[in-house]
Amino acid sequence: MKGDLTKGPVMKTMLRFAVPMILGNLLQQCYNVADTLIVGRFLGPDALAAVGSAFTLMTFLTSILLGLCMGSGAVFSIRFGQKDYNGLKECMCTSFVLIASLTIILNILVFILIDQIIYFLQVPDSIQGLMKDYLIVIFYGIMATFLYNYFASLLRAIGNSVVPLIFLAVSAVLNIVLDLWFVLGLNRGVAGAAQATVISQYISGIGIVIYTWFKCPHLRINKSHCKIRWICIKQISSFSVLTCVQQSVMNLGILMVQGLVNSFGPTVMAAFAAAVKIDSFAYMPVQDFGNAFSTFIAQNYGAKKEDRIKSGLKYAIITSLIFCIIISLVVWIFARPLMLLFVNKEETAIIAQGINYLHIEGAFYCGIGCLFLLYGLYRALGKPGMSVILTIISLGTRVVLAYILSSIPFFGVSGIWWSVPIGWFLADAVGLIYYFIKKKYLLYKNNLYSTKPS
Repeated sequence: MKGDLTKGPVMKTMLRFAVPMILGNLLQQCYNVADTLIVGRFLGPDALAAVGSAFTLMTFLTSILLGLCMGSGAVFSIRFGQKDYNGLKECMCTSFVLIASLTIILNILVFILIDQIIYFLQVPDSIQGLMKDYLIVIFYGIMATFLYNYFASLLRAIGNSVVPLIFLAVSAVLNIVLDLWFVLGLNRGVAGAAQATVISQYISGIGIVIYTWFKCPHLRINKSHCKIRWICIKQISSFSVLTCVQQSVMNLGILMVQGLVNSFGPTVMAAFAAAVKIDSFAYMPVQDFGNAFSTFIAQNYGAKKEDRIKSGLKYAIITSLIFCIIISLVVWIFARPLMLLFVNKEETAIIAQGINYLHIEGAFYCGIGCLFLLYGLYRALGKPGMSVILTIISLGTRVVLAYILSSIPFFGVSGIWWSVPIGWFLADAVGLIYYFIKKKYLLYKNNLYSTKPS
């Protein structure tokens, strides 16, 4: 089996695994960014505000599935590091059944509660219809999101980060082509943009399932693996549930902030919609580097290679800081040209508010870079609960300060933007202090998965 991250030069091994993940998730961002860019350019600011607000909602919903898949991936990585291939397949079967069931339930609920969701988000009357048109279509892609993220997490857990990149590249290009065709050629409006996204999601989701079945026979499950073992449920749950909670809390906080942003009207909503896409692209590489770092740590944790864990941590911090400093400079300097990619130059109020957002958040990407590494570290070392605590600190601070500062005339809407980096750095401080206090226990005494489940 290939993809062993427990051997070879630490920095080279980590980067070779991380780069395809980074490129892949940058392409994944192209799904909604293509919608946002084309909608903003050709359908106007109201449509841009509707799609941007819908993106925040979909990020929250899919974060539940993403968290479960990421948590399962951590268990898969540990099993792979232990060379326990039967245990790996048993955990694969258990996690697939659990997450697929939850996906179906979630899909049903969002269709039933769509009107209540729009009301909760405080969406202005002028764009409620547009947002509902977009969401009704985009909700059909939730199952595709599960399929892609589950099998991508599985392949990455065994060290294959290239194949998920290939499927995303194909579907991202298809999404852009279909966006242009449906929106401009067929005049389907925001619903057309959603249709393009859903079709592209199913291409990547079904495609990666077919690839895994035919090209990875060592991952095929037979009847002997289709046993729902309690120890598998316990291990999957200990990682997946808490990782899901972390992702959900993180995006629930963002969703609450979206509601606050919506209360400032369509101009601020449109600025936020465009700026958030730029923001996501800016720090997405360091987020994915944190996920790759987590897989590296998990495999070496399963193999009990503490020296590689400590070396990986050192190199990851250096790499993340260098990237964050560079990207902060780029976003600060090119804030206006970046906004103009999404908004026509005549929309001066939207552009000004977006630049203000990017200048505030863009100066502090080191904070979010450190936080993503801490998330990955604690998830890999069997302490996903600590990731949840850091998320609550970061997002709790963000939500509370956003409401407090935005109500002060001196700050206004800028108070929402300032609350974000403050939350990042507070969570960083707690996470680092905990690590240095508990380092010996985390690396040497906390190997919860030293025994095989079967």
